Amino acid sequence: MTDSSYLAAGGLSSIGTPTLWMVTIAGVLVLLVLDFLVTRRPHEVSLKEALGWSAFYVALPLAFGAWIWSRYGSQQGVEYLTGYLVEKSLSVDNLFVFMLLLGAFAVPAALAQRVLLYGIAGALVLRAVFIALGAAALQTLDFAFLLFAVILIATAVKLLRDALSGHEQEVDINKMRSVKLLRRFMPVVDEYQGTKMIVRYHGRRALTPLALVVVAVLATDVVFAVDSVPAVYGITEDPYLVFATNAFALLGLRALYFVLHAALSRLVHLSYGLAIILAFIGVKLGLHWAHGIWSGVPEIPTLASLGVIVGVLVVVTLTSLRATRNASPGDKEVVAGRR
Repeated sequence: MTDSSYLAAGGLSSIGTPTLWMVTIAGVLVLLVLDFLVTRRPHEVSLKEALGWSAFYVALPLAFGAWIWSRYGSQQGVEYLTGYLVEKSLSVDNLFVFMLLLGAFAVPAALAQRVLLYGIAGALVLRAVFIALGAAALQTLDFAFLLFAVILIATAVKLLRDALSGHEQEVDINKMRSVKLLRRFMPVVDEYQGTKMIVRYHGRRALTPLALVVVAVLATDVVFAVDSVPAVYGITEDPYLVFATNAFALLGLRALYFVLHAALSRLVHLSYGLAIILAFIGVKLGLHWAHGIWSGVPEIPTLASLGVIVGVLVVVTLTSLRATRNASPGDKEVVAGRR
């Protein structure tokens, strides 16, 4: 353990001192409040506005990564940047599912960013819970890394199988368990009522469609947390860096959605890329677990992982754009392999 590291609860070596944790969490909360203030008045997001916020949420984590590198060294810097890239890649898949849900619930354009923001806030809470559980598992279970490896490889196989099936994912609102559960306990009005989720209808409380879509988005957050947290633990064992990469990757999703909305449907090979990345990190975790038992088993360096992840993302982006080069802007692409 280096002089600048801190022994976190459970015995994990971490750069996250109590002060650094408090400052980081406070900063995340401030950014969330800022986003809620920006969306307090429903409005359609212009490309200029989305680009401005996206630039801010790209510059901020990169600046933070530069600070990590200069303050704690190149190893922590590379781990942070690699973990951030992995989480950002997985967050694009989040965005695609959000896009499907917004379309299925016919969310008005003016309310889209508020729905996204609820989804991001929920995802942050869930990631924090899973990060804590992951840290506890790493300290109490000798086979935790192997368990994480199995989860990631199984997810990769599912993504690849879905992608090869060639079927476009559809969202049937009436079959969603979260929606059926809400409708069982409260009536639902047909029309959106601005940002209200509960209104008075015929003398009793009723839910608006906004409440249904928010709950549906939060339900999908659970699925993505199961994948993303083990993935970034495959890059770094530092709970603080795991949290920081997740937080920075999620905070910029609201603006990124409106920047990539038109391009998301063209990333037809993204699922293949994510399957490769998750399988690669799963193998990396498996080798790390085996190395702890048999020292002769090789491990994959984090810098090599960064190269593989960047290479895969570049290749699938280029092949996706090539495969959809003849699509007109108004065409609705068939995108396979989504969850």
